[in-house]
Amino acid sequence: MTKGSLSFSTERCKACELCICFCPQGILALDTDIINVHGFHPVSVSEPEKCTGCGICALMCPDLVITVKRE
Repeated sequence: MTKGSLSFSTERCKACELCICFCPQGILALDTDIINVHGFHPVSVSEPEKCTGCGICALMCPDLVITVKRE
């Protein structure tokens, strides 16, 4: 199975949760330990080992917060 890794521009995230809703693996969540400069909890990966690198999260993000790398 293809593996992927995600990186986030957390300061641009507005916590719209679109990436969370559309992730087929269900591994994205808002990071309640961090608040960005705009006052939002940015998205993070809860189980990075389960990421397949499909890229759906990045396609759904209206603010281009997510970068996907496939291995």
